[in-house]
Amino acid sequence: MRESNTVKTPAADGWIDGTFVNPVIPGMHPDPSVCRVGDDYYLACSSFEYFPGVPIFHSRDLVHWRQIGNSLDRPSQLSLPPGTPSSGGVYAPTLRHHDGRFWLITTNVGPGGGAMLFSSADPAGPWSEPVHVPGVGIDPDLAWDEQGRCWCTFAGIYQVRIDPGTGRSFGSPRPLWSGTPGAQAPEAPHLYRIGDYWYLLIAEGGTERGHAVAIARGPAPDGPFEPCPANPVLTHRGTGLPIQNTGHADLVQAPDSSWWMVLLGARPRGGTPGWHVLGRETFLVPVTWADGWPVIGELAPVMAAPPWPPHPVAVSRRDDFDSDCLDPRWISVRSRPAGSWSTTDRPGWLTLHARGASLDDPGVTFAGRRQEHLSCRTRTVIDPAEGRGGLAVRLDERHHYEIEAGDGEVRVMARIGSLRTTVATRPTPAGPVRLRIDVLATRPEEQHPCREPDKLRLGVEDTDAAFEVLAEFDGRYLSTEVAGGFTGRVIGVYAAAGTVRFDWFDYEPLDEDVRRQSSEARRVILAP
Repeated sequence: MRESNTVKTPAADGWIDGTFVNPVIPGMHPDPSVCRVGDDYYLACSSFEYFPGVPIFHSRDLVHWRQIGNSLDRPSQLSLPPGTPSSGGVYAPTLRHHDGRFWLITTNVGPGGGAMLFSSADPAGPWSEPVHVPGVGIDPDLAWDEQGRCWCTFAGIYQVRIDPGTGRSFGSPRPLWSGTPGAQAPEAPHLYRIGDYWYLLIAEGGTERGHAVAIARGPAPDGPFEPCPANPVLTHRGTGLPIQNTGHADLVQAPDSSWWMVLLGARPRGGTPGWHVLGRETFLVPVTWADGWPVIGELAPVMAAPPWPPHPVAVSRRDDFDSDCLDPRWISVRSRPAGSWSTTDRPGWLTLHARGASLDDPGVTFAGRRQEHLSCRTRTVIDPAEGRGGLAVRLDERHHYEIEAGDGEVRVMARIGSLRTTVATRPTPAGPVRLRIDVLATRPEEQHPCREPDKLRLGVEDTDAAFEVLAEFDGRYLSTEVAGGFTGRVIGVYAAAGTVRFDWFDYEPLDEDVRRQSSEARRVILAP
């Protein structure tokens, strides 16, 4: 059965009431790096233990983004063996355009990893094979000076000149300005030539609630750097604002000469200490300049729209698996061997062949997409005639909920840390089964100190959409504050035994109208 599977957001005739909603790229899309080429913007994010790696987005207005590919989409570019820990893998990329070509540098934090540099004539790909850059740490940045020399700056904060074509370094890395004295984790450097100065933008304070953005300037790409008197130029630490963990930013100038900043943030929910379940997301905020220093506008869930026409993009919420390849939003855990999946074995179905016995296995056959909304509904039809598999919400190997079909029954299971249990079972007749998971965010008026951020209801659905809930779980146990690490939830399908097939996959946001959802989004922040 085919249904309408695309919507435009916002309405095609313009912004929603002259405002836009933050985050501009929701779900686990942290460490954003942005560049502009003409009227087009391109953005890259971290991907950690998921394959393919480093999603690439395109926008014409900085607000509406469409994923156009993944820069690391071949095993020869990205190796994430089973020994790669969750929240290991690919960390913070930098995306730049120089001399008619796109350049991307990132770090594979795992066995046999290190800093890797890629290039492409087209940001949608294909991207080159990796050029390894020895001696460079995480969060590497690329900047070219007037003489064409390439400077690589990385967490610490250290800097070395490199040849981007070969990865060769000229000399040893030297320390630069490292932010506020005593602040932990100086990282995420980005270097820019703006006017008469070179600006060094960094993150500090750690990527948790103390996260902040600081900046310094100097006469040359290697300094010396003087700090901004107003540092940190952006932080939400110690506040009750709905967006927290703000940091790891990148600057971009629009064609009208205005300046903007993309950065990561989190949306903790529930009681104390607050749990963020979607991971760190990409937000947008305006920037002005005063006395040669950037002044960052207020960051809020609802912002005044930029002063140019909107360019909404089509958003598909349903996949009928009619293509020979998967949409670039689909990601797998560590690898996706060609023999583990197919959309052509049974045309119009996604076929998965099991490699691991459960989601506890680092090599499980899994295909999913990031949870992007605080409340959502996910459904799929599975044919388990030749195996066993199901629909799951995954944070890592030790934190996941799933509903599984096979062997004549449906079962709901939970893994929380060292505990794994089957919570509910139900016999099911032979043939395809429709599985469903509803994620329902806690409303602010429902909160008390121990309130969960959301509830997850897992069950089966009949053809009339009647939902039989087999189990309800507390969402805090699939949160970063409980599990640790740097990632967020991914919702998808998996095979645990034999071969299973999925007819379609439907992801439906349930909280699109942020302005009506809660009072925390009522206040509109106007761009300066």
